[in-house]
This record gives sequence, C-alpha cells and structure tokens, in this order.
Amino acid sequence: QVQLVESGGGLVQAGGSLRLSCAVSGGTFSRYHMGWFRQAPGKEREFVAAKSRSGISTNYAESVKGRFTISRDNARNTVYLQMNSLKPEDTAVYYCAADPDRDFSPRDATDYDYWGQGTQVTVSS
Repeated sequence: QVQLVESGGGLVQAGGSLRLSCAVSGGTFSRYHMGWFRQAPGKEREFVAAKSRSGISTNYAESVKGRFTISRDNARNTVYLQMNSLKPEDTAVYYCAADPDRDFSPRDATDYDYWGQGTQVTVSS
C-alpha cells in the first residue's frame, strides 16, 4: 500500500519561506512522477508543480514560477517543495501526489493515483 505523508506546513508572514516535504512509502518511489497541488477554501484543487520520475522534466503553475522549486531525493523517497516569497494568495492545503504512469502529465490530477493527506500553509499579510 502506497502512502504519502506531507510535512512542513505552517504559518508564515508574506515574503517568508517554507519547505514542504512528502515522504513516500510502500512503493517504488523512483517509478513515480511526483506532483504538488493545493486547495484554498472555497476553491478547486489546482496544480502547483511536478517533477518527472527521471528528474529531467519539471513543470510549474504560472502563479508560482520563479518562487517555488520542486525537487526529489530518490535515496530518501521524498519530494520537496521549496516556497519562497510567499504571498497571502498561496494560503491553501498543499497535497503531494504520485503518478505511476509511463507518460508525464504533470497538470492532470486524474493521472495521480496516490495522494497525501495534505498540509496547511497559511501566509499572513
């Protein structure tokens, strides 16, 4: 059974930074494309960032490009999301997800078979 556990969320002032972690167990981490999504209150879940299983391809939402960085450590079975220059509009529950498919479709949430429980990120103005 594949499990994803996020950590690193919290309360931060605008302009600050946070690093989210997502530890994957019960599967072969190196076979998964990994993504981060977020959901703000009253809004639909949206794509944030993703990295292919090879680590070669990376994709970001326009709203976070230049501020967020996704990385993965296959030795630790962990994917990270470094978030800098945070804005109040980044406030949301952040979810990591794993896609076992061969093709890398970073923005399609339906391609991701496994999801974490989410971690809250709150950015105060």
